[in-house]
Amino acid sequence: MVVIAAGLGSRRVHTGSLWIDKYAGDALYAAMVYALLHLSGRCTRVAFWASAVLLAIECFQLTGVPASLAQHPQLAVRLLARLLGTEFSWLDLLAYAVGIAAMALLDWTRYQKSFKPS
Repeated sequence: MVVIAAGLGSRRVHTGSLWIDKYAGDALYAAMVYALLHLSGRCTRVAFWASAVLLAIECFQLTGVPASLAQHPQLAVRLLARLLGTEFSWLDLLAYAVGIAAMALLDWTRYQKSFKPS
């Protein structure tokens, strides 16, 4: 919930820095996908699948379908378009990698501490 709130906040509060206003939100989006997938497995597997999901979503933007959905009269469809994103960007993929790496590192560190001998 904290990651989702921070991601939404990064879209609402503008600092004037593209890196913070746009790509911090993308990294938090990736962290959210990682956290959701974490319910199903180990961190290396989860990092792989989170990367695959986000790459698929980013490549789907190349079709133009999400951009056309953003113009739809129904609010739910427009919200789906915003969730998917409407424009492909290599920098988005970099931001996703940062978000996934940060979550995987946090996950791995927490895992190592929980199995440390006393």
